[in-house]
Amino acid sequence: MTVRIGIISDTHGLLRPEVLQVLKSCSHIIHAGDITRENLLDPMRILGNLYVVRGNCDTDEWAEGLRKILHFKIENVRFVLTHEIWNVSSQDYKDADVVIFGHTHRYWEEWREGRLWLNPGSCGRSRYGEDVTMAVMEVSDGKLSIQKIVLE
Repeated sequence: MTVRIGIISDTHGLLRPEVLQVLKSCSHIIHAGDITRENLLDPMRILGNLYVVRGNCDTDEWAEGLRKILHFKIENVRFVLTHEIWNVSSQDYKDADVVIFGHTHRYWEEWREGRLWLNPGSCGRSRYGEDVTMAVMEVSDGKLSIQKIVLE
């Protein structure tokens, strides 16, 4: 069985319809912070399992309960999720298969020492001249594949 995971970050108050359309095909959604408005999480909550961390712009009272670092498993793949990568120590990710972070608004993926490091970029507003991006990960029999999605 293949599991699809939608991975987004830095929505900054804007959940684009095309992002939501992609997320509808996913059973799990990961948001790496800087949501800025709690009601943006509502449409994602009804789509599947939602994993969210607090970003540096998530300063309102509703965000106080969000963690800065989250550890979880999907299909026996071990994830560490944070907004700002410098919040994660080597102890936090030593057992992780995937480390996901946001904040820079730039898509970045790299395999290092058997671990995937992934920043899905920003799927809210374009910043710093970067593309508006997100990612979809597929997990099948413990194997990962990742697709970068560039939105218009």
